[in-house]
Amino acid sequence: MEYGDPQSVERMRADFDRQGAMATMGITVADVAPGRVILQMPFNPAFSQHHGFIHAGTITSGMDSACGFAALTLMDAESEVLTVEFKCSFMAPAKGQLFRFEGNVLKPGRTLTFTEGRAIAIDGVQEKTIATITATMMAVRGLKP
Repeated sequence: MEYGDPQSVERMRADFDRQGAMATMGITVADVAPGRVILQMPFNPAFSQHHGFIHAGTITSGMDSACGFAALTLMDAESEVLTVEFKCSFMAPAKGQLFRFEGNVLKPGRTLTFTEGRAIAIDGVQEKTIATITATMMAVRGLKP
């Protein structure tokens, strides 16, 4: 896959940096490639649920953003990305010191892009996939800030 426009990475990072939700949760960009984005987040008890695991909503947000920004890397310069739908499956509690959110494009399109992703909990040297997502992203024009 190739980037959607020569400025895709810069545009993706600028859009990511404008997201208050990601900043609040401490989620940062770890890696970007055409059709693939990796985000990461350190454990923060402010985003835990009643058993001390990171809340499913936080994990979902990280995976959704990774998939959306993966899709954005393949879109033309006039497009912004919005989520149309997603389905998450949780396979294990979100327990670890660090969490990685991987988003990958399965099939890019002019309007709809199909993606998948996963959340990995890192506990010491152990890595465990704790959740997966399938998501459809839409290219939207006229939303430029």
